[in-house]
Amino acid sequence: MSTSRREVLRSAGALASAAALGSAAGGCAQPTARSQAPGAAAGNPTDLFDISDFERAAKKVMPSMAWEYISGGAADEITLRWNHEAYERLRLKPRALVDVSRLDTRVRLLGRELPFPILLAPTAYQKLTHPDGEVATARGAGASDATMVVSTMANVTLEDVAAVATRPLWFQLYVQPDRELTRQLVQRAEKAGYEALVVTVDAPVLGARYRELRANFALPSRLERANLRGHAAAASGFHPTEQSIFSATLDPTLTWKDIDWFKSITRLPILLKGIQNPADAERAVAAGVAGIIVSNHGARDLDTAPATIDELPDVVAKVGGKLPVLIDGGIRRGTDVLKAIALGATAVLIGRPYLFGLAVDGARGVTRIVNILRREFEIAMALCGRASIADIDASLIWR
Repeated sequence: MSTSRREVLRSAGALASAAALGSAAGGCAQPTARSQAPGAAAGNPTDLFDISDFERAAKKVMPSMAWEYISGGAADEITLRWNHEAYERLRLKPRALVDVSRLDTRVRLLGRELPFPILLAPTAYQKLTHPDGEVATARGAGASDATMVVSTMANVTLEDVAAVATRPLWFQLYVQPDRELTRQLVQRAEKAGYEALVVTVDAPVLGARYRELRANFALPSRLERANLRGHAAAASGFHPTEQSIFSATLDPTLTWKDIDWFKSITRLPILLKGIQNPADAERAVAAGVAGIIVSNHGARDLDTAPATIDELPDVVAKVGGKLPVLIDGGIRRGTDVLKAIALGATAVLIGRPYLFGLAVDGARGVTRIVNILRREFEIAMALCGRASIADIDASLIWR
């Protein structure tokens, strides 16, 4: 929907207030794993103004093992740092005396109109963050009008997430070595009403996640890989070691020929998540997929790979407008969203930021994170003199 300039300016002074940043979703949040009220370590959650505030508060209320799992990257975490720093290096070019009294942030994606170009990326094991896990995230997504991508490695079944969702859902698939199990997952998602299949293609093996090792990360016995229930891959407690780079839930034999197989077993549009090389983007177009997501897995796999925003322009150029290009990784501000759209992305996905909100205030925290980014995005649009998504292009990046 369009937004008046008065609303944008009014919100600029109160980004984190409960009134400006969304309605409560799903009732009061439940205590975190430390039996602490959400946000208790950092005061009232309404006193948190931006994503960095939520990040600091989340670290205080989350168990250290869970925090290290969610916040860590691969090896020396250079790419993890670059994902964020690359956005800081991009400078915006303001425009004056442009009528921005009404802002239009709507985008059309896979045949559906979205009110703004921000989606929730798939993240595993959300009950590490909050007792309600993916159910709370779905409620928070609904209250903020955001599309949620549900992970294969959710602690809640994809059907149970769908039961509470009020906004579109996509299903992220880790292709299983057991292809019959893979087929079942796809068919379950289709039956439950998911609107797209997001196939992760950048993780044939696990990255060198040393922060997880130092924290002795293992999925607690009280939690499960709910979508894999009844299969060997559902066993909890696995974590990477120096000796084992393979997981029972990843398939290192996955190749381009398998994309045709996916197209044969589902009517859902297929997006490939983890495209970074322009040559792979070109191959994706030839494979006839519905879209690609430029992603380096939250910098959790290959360290010293470029930041995703640095990869985006070459990927977009190779795609040539033939399919939508989305991006995740390092997005912490509405200005980051604007920069990604300016460089050719159709939409962005956020991961860690909404987990911070989930940890601090459950479903309401997820809603507030989305609304903070959305409002910052609108403010940045107005200050750059861009009244609609169609007005956003590379000319607003200061060269």
